[in-house]
Amino acid sequence: LNTAACRLAAHSKEPAESQARPSDPVDLPIPIIMASSSTPITPLLYSCIAHNNTILSECTTSASSQTSSLASLILPKIEHSSPQKLTYTHGSHHIHYIAEAPSDHPDHPSAGGLTFLVIADASLGRRIPFGFLFEIRRRFLEQFPAESTDYAELPNYGAASYNGQLKKFMVDYGTTSGGKDDAISNVQREIDDVRGIMTRNIEGLLERGERIDLLVDKTDRLGGSAREFRVRSRGLKRKMWWKNVKLMALLTLVVVLIVLAIVIAVKN
Repeated sequence: LNTAACRLAAHSKEPAESQARPSDPVDLPIPIIMASSSTPITPLLYSCIAHNNTILSECTTSASSQTSSLASLILPKIEHSSPQKLTYTHGSHHIHYIAEAPSDHPDHPSAGGLTFLVIADASLGRRIPFGFLFEIRRRFLEQFPAESTDYAELPNYGAASYNGQLKKFMVDYGTTSGGKDDAISNVQREIDDVRGIMTRNIEGLLERGERIDLLVDKTDRLGGSAREFRVRSRGLKRKMWWKNVKLMALLTLVVVLIVLAIVIAVKN
């Protein structure tokens, strides 16, 4: 029931045709229009929290079943040997997720199997979806603390009481300026983690069964090399500028000395 409550009105309510009498066909469009507008449209289309392959909580705001199908394809591919933050692209959709690892929770290893995932419209970018993920991760661990929860023992939808929170944050972060600002603030607070987020095409995952790796060290090295290159470029540019200034000053001095020599020679 909680899962159903997260879906659009078109999914969560009974069709209007089943409530109207055959003699009242003109009244059918009215409840359909009202129902479809009762839930704000958000570019955050689907979200779930899972332990390994077991979905503990989920919410969808999309009328398409493709979003939940994408999640079910990706979850079995996620490894938890190390912390992961990844974005997969699939057409007009981006699949973003944060995967915990036992190293994140040395005293509570079951928390190392958690995955926080959201599917969003590609036009939304990555800052807002990952800001949303950081927020639901923090709130979920507050509501279901690792100290008192064995996530491995939870059944499917064992944390369905969190569905309402997922829906709230999906709407807030996807449609309100305040929610988007909060998302950006969350990402800025987690800036060191965000540096390790990579983007891949989901087709490669599905065709080759590609193992999901963040390659954080490699990304950091590439980022460090890029920053070092920019610093060196700025330094070289300043050095060349000063060299040109000195050359122009020297030429000006030579011209002045020549003019003075000519003037003195004429006077004598």
